[in-house]
Order: sequence, then structure tokens, then C-alpha cells
Amino acid sequence: MPAPTRRPLRPARRAADRLRGVWDRPLTAYALLLGSSLHLLVLGLVMVYSASQIQALRYGHDAAFYFRKQLLAAVAGGVLLLLAARMPLRAHRMTAYAVLIVTVVLLCLVQVPGLGETVNGSTNWIALGGSFQLQPSEFAKLALVLWGADLLARKHDLGLLTEWKHVLVPLLPCALVLLGLVLIGGDMGTSVILCCALLGMLWTIGVPTRFFGLTLGAVAALCVLLIITSGHRMSRFACVGAVDPGPHDECWQAVHGLYALAAGGVFGSGLNTSTQKWGELPEPHTDFILAITGEELGLFGTLTVLALFALLLAAGLRTASRAEELFVRLAASGITLWIAVQAVINVGGALGMLPISGVPLPLFSYGGSALLSLMYAVGVLVALSRTDPSTAAALTDWRRSRTAGIKRVQTGVGTQAETGRRT
Repeated sequence: MPAPTRRPLRPARRAADRLRGVWDRPLTAYALLLGSSLHLLVLGLVMVYSASQIQALRYGHDAAFYFRKQLLAAVAGGVLLLLAARMPLRAHRMTAYAVLIVTVVLLCLVQVPGLGETVNGSTNWIALGGSFQLQPSEFAKLALVLWGADLLARKHDLGLLTEWKHVLVPLLPCALVLLGLVLIGGDMGTSVILCCALLGMLWTIGVPTRFFGLTLGAVAALCVLLIITSGHRMSRFACVGAVDPGPHDECWQAVHGLYALAAGGVFGSGLNTSTQKWGELPEPHTDFILAITGEELGLFGTLTVLALFALLLAAGLRTASRAEELFVRLAASGITLWIAVQAVINVGGALGMLPISGVPLPLFSYGGSALLSLMYAVGVLVALSRTDPSTAAALTDWRRSRTAGIKRVQTGVGTQAETGRRT
């Protein structure tokens, strides 16, 4: 009886197998983290320059005013990213406590009259002189994730996480202090991100589901209370799903964001050709930079930005899922969830599906404090990905092969030069 012939693989299955093979390579997460974040940063700088020119001229600055500030923050953030990527885990765990203490002090200073500055109804900034401001609430996310991950990892090593009091104390009280200081400043968007990062880390260590039911119920009740007691927040929620500015233009910003996205079509009108940024759409370089991107680069440009975020988040989840140390798993999942929730809040606001919260699009929108904290966080993710033994071995092999290649090139050049002199 003849042996049965093997049926050839279908093209879709072959493509899936090939993609799975690429995904399982040791350097995939490392390359995706660096590649996607740097692509978002560069494209974000281009769009900040395009979206902010009219806004800068309106306030008496030159057209490149906001771009220069963002570029300066990007350069400083690049230094922080490289520093964080090269730091060992022990150094990250030690500095987490210093970051937490400094952040709490700065959040307290924001509420000191004469030091804190109020912008669009929120008191979240400290003036540094000139036109530079610092937003401590952006660093609260980084502080909570790194400190919380180290605290839970230490308690796990001591076998203390089997008791409720060790799971929640002092993690929960410290998180509530950060939340309270951020809410006093009026930044509800950052408070939501802090809550999600905290719950994500607790989920990672295996806290029972009933705890999340009670916690989410309490958080939802608090959010409803904060919304109904603030006319400003109520007006933002009233504009969710709006397609008309309203009789008093109360939904002007949300609707004109949709106008910008709709006007771009598939490939957009071209860089620096947006009409909505000429006074029609407030905050075009911060909250609604995705809308300007959609108008100038079209659906193709918008989907490219979303695809870059998807790659970044996938690499973060891969790092967390393959980690052997609890600190690596908690920190990677916390940072990834922070970026994901912040991106969803911003994109949802630009699409009219969520209330406008003032939360910047990670690595993309204008905002020096947000960019510095996020680039440092990406550097931490890169450092965490290098803890995978296969990744570390692949990086070592790559460096050796690169060094050997450089030496071969130098030797060849030297040999040719010596031959020339003899001739």
C-alpha cells in the first residue's frame, strides 16, 4: 500500500507559521520595543511641528516654538531611555523609591500658592522659569509601577503574599495618596491610568476576582461622584458621541475633531495642509494630534500610528509573559497597561467615543513631562526584555559578530594601505 502523500500547507498557514517563527526569535521583543517607540517619537515630532504652528503664532511665538521644546524633551528623553536600558534590574529597583519620594514632594508643591500653575481648569504644573513647566503627575505613573512592582516582588520572595494585609499594605495606602494628590489638581485622566496600572499589577500576582469586582464598583462610584459634582466634567461626558457642536458650541472640540478625521480621507490632504488647526480645533498638538494626523495623513497615517502602538504593546506583553522574575513580570505588565490605557483614552476622545480628558497620546503628543516619563519607561521595558536569557545570549552574539566584522574591515583597510605604500 503506497504511503499517503502529505498535503501542501496552505498559504495562510505557511504565513502564520513564518510569523510565529519570527515572533519566537530571541530579539523580537527587544527590536520591537526600540523600533516602534522610536518610530512613534519621530512621527510625533513631525506632527507636533505641523499641528502647533498656528497655535504658536496665535500666542506670539514663532512657528517652531512648540516643536523646539518637544525636540529638546525628545533629546533628553533619549538620554533617559539609553540610561534606563543599560541599567541593571537592581539599580531600577533601588531608584524606584527615590522616584516615588520625589514625585510625592513635587505633587505637594503643585498645590502651594505661587508655585503651582493652573491650565484649563487643572492645577498640575510647576513653572521652571521661562516657558518651561513640569507636570509631576506624569511621573506618578512611573513611580507607582516601579515601586509597586519592587514591593510586591520583595514580599513574594519572603512568602508574604499569601496574606491580604501584605498584598494591600503599604501598596494601597501609597497609591491612594498619589491618587488623592493627582485628583486635588483636577487630573482625572491620570487618576484613571494610575488605577488601571495598580489593578493590572494586582491581577498579575493572582489577586482573587471578587476583589476586582468590589474595587471596580468603588472606583465607579467615586468616578460618578466626581463627574456629577463638576459641571466641567459633566459637559465633557455630554459630548460623547456628539455629531453637532450644540446650541452653545459646548461640543465644539469633539465635533471638529471628527471633522478633521473625516476630511483626511484615505491618504490625507498632505503635511501642513490641515484646515482645522487654523483656530477651528482647540489643542491640535496635544489632545487632538491624532485628528490632525488623520486630516493630513489620512486613514493610512492614522492606522500606521495605531499599528505602531499595537507592536509596542505586543512586545511589552511578550516581555511580561516570558519573564522568570516577578519584578520583571509586574513592571513590564504595569508599564504596558499604562501605555495602553493612556492611548485608548486619547484615541477614544479624538474619535468622540470617550470624554475629552486632556491625556496626551504616548510618545506622540506635545508635552515634555509626559515624553520624559514615557521614554524612561520604554527604556525600563528594554532593560526588562534583556533579562530573558535567550535575548541576552543573542545580543552578546550580535555584539561579538559586529566587533569581529569591524576588525576584519579595519584589517583589510590596513592591509590595502600597507600594500599601497610598498608599491
